[in-house]
Amino acid sequence: MLNINIHEAKAKLSEYLAAVEAGETVQICRRNVPVAQIVPLPQARKEPRPVGLGPYEEGYEIPDSFFEPLPDELLKAFNGELPDPFLDEFAPQESLPKAAEPPIGYPK
Repeated sequence: MLNINIHEAKAKLSEYLAAVEAGETVQICRRNVPVAQIVPLPQARKEPRPVGLGPYEEGYEIPDSFFEPLPDELLKAFNGELPDPFLDEFAPQESLPKAAEPPIGYPK
């Protein structure tokens, strides 16, 4: 790791960027106190990222349990039929009128 002061970084920035490109880390200091680091970026992939097996590739299997129905409790949770344990403590104590309902006591 190279430690340099701000004045030196300004004067020789292109040299230090060349060092960073070569894999070196440059630490910039103000009055010998580190304030920033210049580090090399990770290299971009040369080949496409591998993706998992698709349904038409050899070795791809969907287990039979995938097609089994979900448990009733889980279905109720997905359908909003069970109280949300994370939101119960934040629920208002009194029911608020909906936007389309006139306030209580308001003449119709």
